Amino acid sequence: MMDSPQAVAAFAALGQEHRLRIVRALVTAGPGGLAAGALAGEVGVSGTNLSFHVKELSRAGLIQSRRDGRSILYSAAYPALSGLIEFLMRDCCQGRPEVCAPAVVALASCCPPTGDIAHA
Repeated sequence: MMDSPQAVAAFAALGQEHRLRIVRALVTAGPGGLAAGALAGEVGVSGTNLSFHVKELSRAGLIQSRRDGRSILYSAAYPALSGLIEFLMRDCCQGRPEVCAPAVVALASCCPPTGDIAHA
């Protein structure tokens, strides 16, 4: 379960346009992720700038990297991203589920449950 210091670090890392685009591109790419060059092209930054931004996102635990031959592949850290969403929504409805309903509907429309949900 994510705590306040982790959430602050995550939000600080996401509080920059290129980093937010990087995370969104990696979420869209799925668990296989993207090679560094493809990710830089997708986001519209140079390789040097990409390296700077992914370092911050990695430090916050929002993305991960792995080597595949000579390439570095980056992927979203889905458990951390889920934890951030859970942190925000943990006590949202205070006994009034209609307050959280729009967020739940939005998530359900893009990510219908499959019955095989991994928890962080």
